[in-house]
Amino acid sequence: MLIFAHVGSFANGLSQECVNLTDNNSDRGRAGNVKEFTVTELANAIKRTVEHSFGHVRLRGEISGYRGPHSSGHCYFTIKDDKARIDAVVWRGVFQKLKFKPEEGLEVIATGRISTYPGSSKYQIVIESLEPAGVGALMALLEERRKKLTEEGLFAEERKIELPFLPRVVGVVTSPTGAVIRDMMHGFAERFPVRVLLWPVRVQGETSAAEVAKAIAGFNALKPDGAVPRPDVLIVARGGGSLEDLWGFNEEVVVRAVAASKIPLISAVGHETDWTLIDLAADARAPTPTKAAEWAVPKYTDLIERVSGFSERLKRVIYRALEEFKTHLISAQRGLPRMQDILALPRQRCDELANRLPRGLYSNNQGHAGRFGAIRGRLSAQPLRSRFTAMGQELHSLGLRNMQAFQHNVGRERQVLISLEQLLNSLGHHSVLSRGFTIIRDEGGNMVRSAEIAAHAPAIDIEFADGHVAAVPKKNGAGPDNTPSSDDHASVKPRRSRKLRARKSSAKDSGQGSLF
Repeated sequence: MLIFAHVGSFANGLSQECVNLTDNNSDRGRAGNVKEFTVTELANAIKRTVEHSFGHVRLRGEISGYRGPHSSGHCYFTIKDDKARIDAVVWRGVFQKLKFKPEEGLEVIATGRISTYPGSSKYQIVIESLEPAGVGALMALLEERRKKLTEEGLFAEERKIELPFLPRVVGVVTSPTGAVIRDMMHGFAERFPVRVLLWPVRVQGETSAAEVAKAIAGFNALKPDGAVPRPDVLIVARGGGSLEDLWGFNEEVVVRAVAASKIPLISAVGHETDWTLIDLAADARAPTPTKAAEWAVPKYTDLIERVSGFSERLKRVIYRALEEFKTHLISAQRGLPRMQDILALPRQRCDELANRLPRGLYSNNQGHAGRFGAIRGRLSAQPLRSRFTAMGQELHSLGLRNMQAFQHNVGRERQVLISLEQLLNSLGHHSVLSRGFTIIRDEGGNMVRSAEIAAHAPAIDIEFADGHVAAVPKKNGAGPDNTPSSDDHASVKPRRSRKLRARKSSAKDSGQGSLF
């Protein structure tokens, strides 16, 4: 059962029910014993009675005391008229689905159930749907919102961005299943082929405003060089409808998203007679979505005609400029003298100089000949011969001095060499070897300094003053008579010289003994 009532009549009816209940209880009290109720029982009884009696109602009144949703998500306010008021509550789940959100001072028609709140002995309406009380209320709300956003500067002309002449990518925000996108694509194909990016959204309903705002922000967040290119122009489009159908495009979230767009945006919502708040915030407003497609891109045939027109104009301008240059050149040519007149004087001077040139050359040769004859007597070979003779004597003297210096240096260096040789002979080990000593080395050429090392060496080399002898040291248990085998000796490698033999004989003659 649906009941349509004003707040005042509803409140009067409920008051009458309470009076009747009081009168019945009074009659019972006079008649005899009265049943006792707890406060909770009485409150619940009243709650059941009210809910059963009224059921669903449609209530018209003005919203008062609205402060937005509670932290729990529920909304609490009152609905009033000029004589009475009633508390109202909208649960969180219902509030999220409301097509029109409550606003302070808005006249609405609320549909819901009448109930009571036992905690404070109040009756209230639990709202299940909410709508403005006629188009006049919506227009008043729309006008109030327009004034508010105008004061913030969202509709200022200086915020508008000029549309690009030839965009490469066009972004469209609309429903993917409606006739709007088909008409727009047909318009793009006829006028100028361009890449179109569609961001599908709901264009009517409770989520429409949020989806459109997110689509506009999403297009603006794209990068020009990304995988999905950023559009050069945006179109927000929807077909015609009533004020309630187009209400999503009057929401603040959509208007603010349009005003904040860095990409030029065309609003194409509804027919030519329809208007929404995004029309005021957009950079351009098209009367229909098809017109928006025509505004976004130029017509290909028009471009060809314009280019052809510019080409013809350019040809005419060039031809006219050439004609003017030709006229100026002819006028300037008339003021210039003839070439024969310009060259006559230089030609005459050239002929005159040509006639004077042989005489000038002859006079020049005669002058040079006279000067050469004057200085010829002073030129003689005797000074050169004297100079060469003096230089030859000087060179001979220098050669003699150089030879004497060379011989002196050679003699001095020879004495130094002889001294070094004597010092080497006296300090070298050969002088020691010549006195009967030897040097023993192992196979690696290392000097052997003890008998123990020599006994363990596989072979040794004995150096004398006159040569080397290879030998194998005697090992323990070589034989009973300790006689070395024939292989223990090697051939002598004489490295004697006359000088060494002379030193050896002189050492024997002197009878000098060992120094060690």
